[in-house]
Amino acid sequence: MTAASREGWLDNAVRQLAWDERRLNQLSGEKGSMNWTLTTLTELRPALIMTPSRTSQVPELPYRTLVWLTYRLAAMFALGLPFVLLIWASVRREASMVRLLTIYWKIASLLAISVLLLTDQRPIGYLTTFLAPLLMVASVWFWVDLNEELADLPPWRPLPLTVRIWRWALSGFGLIAAAMASTSLACMKDVAGANCRVWFEAPQGLHRVAERLFDFVFGGQWTEAVAAFIGYVALVAYVVGLLQWLLVRLPRQGRVAGEF
Repeated sequence: MTAASREGWLDNAVRQLAWDERRLNQLSGEKGSMNWTLTTLTELRPALIMTPSRTSQVPELPYRTLVWLTYRLAAMFALGLPFVLLIWASVRREASMVRLLTIYWKIASLLAISVLLLTDQRPIGYLTTFLAPLLMVASVWFWVDLNEELADLPPWRPLPLTVRIWRWALSGFGLIAAAMASTSLACMKDVAGANCRVWFEAPQGLHRVAERLFDFVFGGQWTEAVAAFIGYVALVAYVVGLLQWLLVRLPRQGRVAGEF
């Protein structure tokens, strides 16, 4: 073997050893990476099992949606249906149901007072909003004579049947509305919270409609301060009338509707 061929053979051997070393290092690195990956997955597996899935959680309804739902239910069960029933009972000349619905509307006026007070963000409006549905439910079940007269009516007749269904529906609405309004009682101390301002949206929306109508019909201004003032005056009259009934008529007449 010549010197030149010996040097070429040595160069090839050195290159082969270098390539084998790189290949061995590469295989070692892949094996270490694989081992690290398996170790990591093994360690994370219990955590993944114990962690609750986000997709399995049911999202809660926003508070604003629930408040607006309460207002819409009030428009249906506390205002719309009893108004239709009062007209229907008047046309059919059903005296007992006319008396029942007339008493109901007197008590339900507290709901309108609450809207006037909340229009100008008056804290007492939260309290009246809580009390109004409870008093409305009580007003349709409290009277013994009206309950007996309604029970004596044929159950298959459309008007008595509708009134019975409405009373139960109103009772369910009243409990839901009172529960929702109870969450806002803390707003009587501070009306600046986000959940507190939600209760102003519907009354202020009605106020804007009334403002346009008042300006169109009378050419005057219907401001939030005027609405709150009328609300306070009506609230005083409401409380005076309720106290008079509690202190004078209730001890004398009991649960008889009479001339309420």
